[in-house]
Amino acid sequence: MASEYRVTVPEDSVRTLSPGRSGEKVVSAPAGELAASGTLKSGMSPVRSVVASPRPVKGKAGREAARRRLQLQPVPQAEGQGEGAAEEEDEPLLSVPEEEEEEEEEEEEEEAQPLPPVCVSPMRGMWRDEKVALYCDEVLQSCKAEDADEAMSKYLSEKLKLKDKWLGVWKTNPELFFVKYEEASIPFVGILVEVTCKPHQSSSSCFKVSVSVAEPFSSNIANIPRGLVDEILEELEHSVPLLEVYPVEGQGSDIQDIALALEVVRFFYDFLWRDWDDEESCENYTALIEERINLWCDIQDGTIPGPIAQRFKKTLEKYKNKRVELIEYQSNIKEDPSAAEAVECWKKYYEIVMLCGLLKMWEDLRLRVHGPFFPRILRRRKGKRDFGKTITHIVAKVMTTDMVKDLPSDTLLQQHDDLDLAVDSCYSGDTVVIFPGEYQAVNLALLTDDIIIKGVGKREEIIITSEPSHDSFVVSKADNVKLMNLSLIQQGTVDGIVVVESGHMTLENCILKCEGTGVCVLTGAALTVTDSEITGAQGAGVELYPGSIAILERNEIHHCNNLRTSDSSKSTLGGVNMKVLPAPKLKMTNNHIYNNNGYGVSILQPTEQFFIVAEALNKGAASGDKKDENMLSKVMQNLNLEMNNNKIEANLKGDIRIVTS
Repeated sequence: MASEYRVTVPEDSVRTLSPGRSGEKVVSAPAGELAASGTLKSGMSPVRSVVASPRPVKGKAGREAARRRLQLQPVPQAEGQGEGAAEEEDEPLLSVPEEEEEEEEEEEEEEAQPLPPVCVSPMRGMWRDEKVALYCDEVLQSCKAEDADEAMSKYLSEKLKLKDKWLGVWKTNPELFFVKYEEASIPFVGILVEVTCKPHQSSSSCFKVSVSVAEPFSSNIANIPRGLVDEILEELEHSVPLLEVYPVEGQGSDIQDIALALEVVRFFYDFLWRDWDDEESCENYTALIEERINLWCDIQDGTIPGPIAQRFKKTLEKYKNKRVELIEYQSNIKEDPSAAEAVECWKKYYEIVMLCGLLKMWEDLRLRVHGPFFPRILRRRKGKRDFGKTITHIVAKVMTTDMVKDLPSDTLLQQHDDLDLAVDSCYSGDTVVIFPGEYQAVNLALLTDDIIIKGVGKREEIIITSEPSHDSFVVSKADNVKLMNLSLIQQGTVDGIVVVESGHMTLENCILKCEGTGVCVLTGAALTVTDSEITGAQGAGVELYPGSIAILERNEIHHCNNLRTSDSSKSTLGGVNMKVLPAPKLKMTNNHIYNNNGYGVSILQPTEQFFIVAEALNKGAASGDKKDENMLSKVMQNLNLEMNNNKIEANLKGDIRIVTS
């Protein structure tokens, strides 16, 4: 399994890009080549043409090479030339226009050969238990967080002793070679190099190795100038970060072991290590690493929905970038910081602290997909208006008399073309009337007042989509909120499509198309759903937390629990899921629950309580069949579960299941 290591340019080789520089030429790069993330191909890749501007070749070697290619004699330096020319009296300038020189170089420059295949990491095929054993037992060996870097260095150093010279592909940032290029076309520059390992160094993430260009000259950029590569390596003193080098396959088992060790270290610093780890005390660091490995595996196998995983990755990347920004900003302060500089440092620091806290919360709660929710709404209730009147808000591009002809004559009206503004303008008792169209409303995640939101027309034509950049879609803590005749389409939000934090929510004649989790009713909250359709949830269509209340009548709940997971406990989720202690209350009448990948209805209760119920039932059960029926009946009584005239069919795991935890 490949890591997502992202190569960085060494500090001593960073350059400021100059997009306006001349000398644009055609450069070839492999089609479909991935960024230097460790996703390696097993064979040579074809090349295609892209536009890029390579850095001009400088120095004595570059000028002599240019002379040989152009077969021209140097001309004496003219009087009155600039200071830059005077500094190079032993190397007179060529009297050749820059454009002609570049054309000659393009014609005579020998194209690089395709890169050979690199070693495919065995981590690709490892199960999560194998990864946990590798990191926790073999590499870290119960060390503390502050000793993790030393443990990784020791592990890598031992592997590097297997062979001190080998061939590898050096993958680095294109900014090191080009001043203007298409980022999508050249995700990285790869050069075939001969590697000479240096003795033990302090940190595995900072290991450097000596490299030289291997023959035949090979790169993923077909016509990258050989002189440019030689010059860059000379400026770097032929020393590059070890983690930017990927061993070439076919060099024996020792090199395979080195390739695995490099992948282990890359993955550790890319996903498992956090900058705050060695700053905070952790009694069992390897247990924390195991949790992060499980989190990564859940993302890879789809247990955690894709949009949520992307949000987590973006937040992690943002945290890393902000930390680098702070370090760079501090390093540019030469003397005692001014008041403005000190304030800016604190602003950047607190932004990092906020991102750090968010990442910790997501890690601990598995991105809140299966863990408990926390209050999302911090807004206070507005209550009723001072003059006691209520307003009906019409949401449409243009309001006509036909839209309001059925309303009482004394109705106070406000027209909005933006649903978000309409919801934000509401006080308790108001009604929002939505006409056909497609809308978004961030304020649906902040429902605190008792309002009615209803569509006019076919429910399929009144579409409300979530904002992918926000955590929540519809969240309520009002005493009584009603949504009627609407279609809710979830796109990338983290929480459930509808979350009832407290109070009571009614969904009537609605379509809920989930992309993440389904409808969640938290402890103490109540939900009534009638004549509605819930489909596509990654987990259960309706999830009842301990102590919640739900009434489901004449609904269709289908094609839920679209989790790609080997975890049997998660695969049981389906149409309706209940978590007991304290027991939720559920009344189901005339619902159709079908084609879910788990069970139609699952009841999750602790193992201890299950054994108590089972033991009591065993004493009075006459046969196995009757025992199962009696057990379900007994559990339904204990849970205050009422089910009448429901049609539960074609669910992958079965209709109703009591799940113990």
